[in-house]
Amino acid sequence: MVIRKAFMTSLPVMAGYIVLGTGFGILLRSAGYGALWALAMSLFIYAGSMQFVGVSLITGAASVLTTAVTTVMINARHLFYSISMISRYKDAGKVKPYLIFALTDETYTLLSDGKIPEGADPDAYRFLVSFFDHCYWVLGSVLGSFAGEFLPFDSTGIEFSMTALFTASFVEQWLSAGSHLPALTGLLSTALCLVLFGPENFLIPSMILITVILSALRGRIATPESRKSDGRREEK
Repeated sequence: MVIRKAFMTSLPVMAGYIVLGTGFGILLRSAGYGALWALAMSLFIYAGSMQFVGVSLITGAASVLTTAVTTVMINARHLFYSISMISRYKDAGKVKPYLIFALTDETYTLLSDGKIPEGADPDAYRFLVSFFDHCYWVLGSVLGSFAGEFLPFDSTGIEFSMTALFTASFVEQWLSAGSHLPALTGLLSTALCLVLFGPENFLIPSMILITVILSALRGRIATPESRKSDGRREEK
C-alpha cells in the first residue's frame, strides 16, 4: 500500500523533524509567541532554518524588505537542488503546487534518487512522503511550544540543530547518490565565493554560481529514471 510505503520512507525525517521542530517551538515560545504562531509558521512557511531566523526577525521588528532579502538568501539553495526534480514534478497534476512547496532539504534527500516502490504511483508516493514530513515538522513545532510553556528550557544554541541536520542530510545524499557532481559543485562553489566575497557576502554569489553550473551539467547528472522518461516522451 502506497501510504505505508511512503510512511516507512519518511521515518528517518520524522525523528529529525520532531526534535528540530520542538526546538523551534521552544525558541518561539521563549520569544513570547505561543502555539498558534508555531502552528501557522510551520504550516504556511515550512522552512526550518528560515523559521529559526524568523524568530529573530519578529522579535527585532525587522522591516518587510529585510525579511524578504533574508528569506531569499537563506532559501536560495532550493533553486539549485530543485533543478533535478523538474522532470519528475512537471506532470504531477493537482499535487504539483504542494510538491514544490514541500520540497525541503530532507524531503529532497528522500526523493532525489528517483526510486519508487514497486506498484506505487510516483506522484502519490512523492506527495505522501512530502505530506508526512510536513506533518512531522508541524507536530514538533506545536509540541515544542507547549513544552516551552510548561517546562523550563535554556534555548541558547538550539538553532545549531538545523546545521546538524543539514550535515546529516549531506552525508546521506553523498552515500546514496549516483553522482557526486551536485555535492562537489556546492562545496567548491561555496568555498570559492567565501574566499572571494567574504563570510558576510558569499551566500548569494555562491547560490548563483551553483545554479548556473548545475543547469549546465543537468544532462550529466540526470538520473536513469529521468533519462528513460525523457526517452519515452521523445518516442511518443
